[in-house]
Amino acid sequence: MQAKKRYLILLSAGVCLILLFYFAGLQVRATRNPNRRENHSRNGFHAGPGQTWPHFSDYLQPFIPWDQLENEDYNAHISPKQKRDANASIYKGKRCRMESCFDFSICKKNGFKVYTYPQQKGEKISESYQNILSAIETSRFYTSDPSQACLFVLSLDTLDRDLLSPQYVHSLKTKVQNLHLWNNGRNHLIFNLYSGTWPDYTEDLGFDIGQSMLAKASIGTENFRPNFDVSIPLFSKDHPRTGGDRGYLKFNTVPPFRKYMLVFKGKRYLTGIGSDTRNALYHVHNAEDVVLLTTCKHGKDWQKHKDARCDKDNAEYDKYDYREMLHNATFCLAPRGRRLGSFRFLEALQAACVPVMLSNGWELPFSEVIDWNTAAVIGDERLLLQIPSTVRSIHQDKILALRQQTQFLWEAYFSSVEKIVLTTLEIIQDRIFKHISRNSLLWNSHPGALFALPQYSAYLGDFPFYYADLGIKPSTKFTAVIHAVTPLVSQSQPILKLLVAVSKSQYCAQIIVLWNCDKPLPAKHRWPPTSVPVIVIEGENKIMGSRFQPYDTILTDAVLSLDEDTVLSTTEVDFAFTVWQSFPERIVGYPARSHFWDSNKERWGYTSKWTNDYSMVLTGAAIYHRYYHYLYTNYLPASLKNMVDQLANCEDILMNFLVSAVTKLPPIKVTQKKQYKETMMGQSTRASRWADPDHFAQRQTCMNKFANWFGTMPLIHSQMRLDPVLFKDQVSILRKKYRDIERL
Repeated sequence: MQAKKRYLILLSAGVCLILLFYFAGLQVRATRNPNRRENHSRNGFHAGPGQTWPHFSDYLQPFIPWDQLENEDYNAHISPKQKRDANASIYKGKRCRMESCFDFSICKKNGFKVYTYPQQKGEKISESYQNILSAIETSRFYTSDPSQACLFVLSLDTLDRDLLSPQYVHSLKTKVQNLHLWNNGRNHLIFNLYSGTWPDYTEDLGFDIGQSMLAKASIGTENFRPNFDVSIPLFSKDHPRTGGDRGYLKFNTVPPFRKYMLVFKGKRYLTGIGSDTRNALYHVHNAEDVVLLTTCKHGKDWQKHKDARCDKDNAEYDKYDYREMLHNATFCLAPRGRRLGSFRFLEALQAACVPVMLSNGWELPFSEVIDWNTAAVIGDERLLLQIPSTVRSIHQDKILALRQQTQFLWEAYFSSVEKIVLTTLEIIQDRIFKHISRNSLLWNSHPGALFALPQYSAYLGDFPFYYADLGIKPSTKFTAVIHAVTPLVSQSQPILKLLVAVSKSQYCAQIIVLWNCDKPLPAKHRWPPTSVPVIVIEGENKIMGSRFQPYDTILTDAVLSLDEDTVLSTTEVDFAFTVWQSFPERIVGYPARSHFWDSNKERWGYTSKWTNDYSMVLTGAAIYHRYYHYLYTNYLPASLKNMVDQLANCEDILMNFLVSAVTKLPPIKVTQKKQYKETMMGQSTRASRWADPDHFAQRQTCMNKFANWFGTMPLIHSQMRLDPVLFKDQVSILRKKYRDIERL
């Protein structure tokens, strides 16, 4: 029995070997005759007489809808080389970088100045592009002299390059080539929001951009030229030109969960590129805490393409209010549309709804400087079904941090067209002047890079915003700057008393007297003896804004700004400075004022009445960081500073506007007596100026002019006043550190 089994096994093995050699021989003969003619049937079989197995000539195509074949994510049959060639055809300057396509020499010669071409007659310009040009022309970078320019911006509207759009500018290729300063686009910046058209929506602008840089929305990573192009957000035509609304997060809630965990409401595309992701959202929608709504009711021919889900989706879509969803959601989905970017991105940022990005290949806005991992969740379109579980797994502490960062980024860089444009220009400036470029901390922490000018200092400790981050404290001394406008005719004048009182402060390092009087400087012996140096600087132009010049003689972080007729005791000065050391980014001082909205006149009003709140602390007796002198001089436009100098008024209001716009915080008032200025000054022109009714009217006008330039009202009301511990308490006066304040 055992022998029979062995024979059967051997016989089977022999048969297998014979068959193996037989079929191998057939294959060898077939390969040795490659030029043999073959007949092909319609189904792809090879019907040669010596061939046993059918052979398929074409690869199996993926089973996807016909309208998605143009989407490069599904173009598996296109080789990588073909993809690269297609992308390279979009921009001839694909390999451009700052080192190869930008002339640094003209920038280092004249500084970072931006020139906009004069607008040509008959050329139509969209409102959005006009806002971009206005933002440049009102910025500190603008120059009207092309010979001084480092960067050039076209006056031809390049925002919308969709052939089907009414905003499309025809014959742009010829118009650009005819510009006498074009120089193949070198040192030029082109702004663009929409490119390409139906059905593939490529990133082609329809003209040769040469060596110019692109500030482009919805730009893909394959076409983005790192450290050369700038990715900007897609914004609507209604986006504010300046200022913009603040973020919607008014207070933090712990835990930070809202009614909805994840929401989306928008169009669903039935055909064409961008339809796949939004078409699949219904798989995740549960109508409870995950509400993802789409509608196909858009466009003229939507009914021709409607599918079985359209009616149900449209009915569900109409049940929910978008704003209500937006403000009551923890996470907001931001899937791609026809193009990679969408309006949902900025809407989510403003609403403090953490964006969940579903747009593979999108170069996120300002990604060169902004760390989006601290403000958004970066998802993958291919892993849509995992998104709900992913966002549910994020810890509440992380959600709170993400939400707070959305508000910072919105207010710092995205709330207006002006901020988007200035951020773009600042990024380019940092590339050119790398030795003073901002680091990631400045870009990604309050108050943001637009208010942290690197020309001031390369050391973060020189700014008032980063002491806590660096683990340091501001300097323990201050410099007093006294603004003098009246001649010194008597030894009993308030300025002399003020000099003595301030010099006795234990925190005073030096006193600077800014002499803006028409009379010549008094002799040295006319000044009282003091224990600290007194430096007298004669103002060249005798203008009000000179008190906020960034003088090199100011060596301390803190500046005590004083009018010549201010009356303060040494104790009051000491207490104000100790308070400022805890709030170095704010204005801390004594005389408070307030603003209000006059609904009858529909304008802002200014009041000096003593009420229960305030929004300004006048710089006639206030302490602030010296960086604000630099910011006042170099950030604010010449139009506002000239207005102040011509009126000889409002410089203190403008400084309050600036500091509140930077910090998003009110100033701090400290305890003092009600009267802070001398009233018996018969010889003082200053006294008569305060009594002049036109002086008050001018300040009303200033309020509205300043608010118009900032695009919003940055001043914030406060009801907080800081008093010394034990102030007015029923204890022995000897136990109180600042006992003299109660006696004033």
